[in-house]
Amino acid sequence: MSIVRHWSREVLDGRGYGDYQSMGMSGGQYDILREVVDAARAARRQGAQDVDRLTERQARAGCTAWYRSGGPGEGPWR
Repeated sequence: MSIVRHWSREVLDGRGYGDYQSMGMSGGQYDILREVVDAARAARRQGAQDVDRLTERQARAGCTAWYRSGGPGEGPWR
């Protein structure tokens, strides 16, 4: 979760996206990042004051859901 939080802050502060591998993320973490950033941008447009809390909450929820089933180590690539 901390990597998603870190990169969401970087992206929202205008320091850009890289490719997920250069960011040290898995494809699933990158998908979560994009969802978190999209939600934060929408909240900013609507005048939300505490976008950091929103990004933290969404990053935690996304990562919890992603890793609940075992995350990237599960499946045929094992």
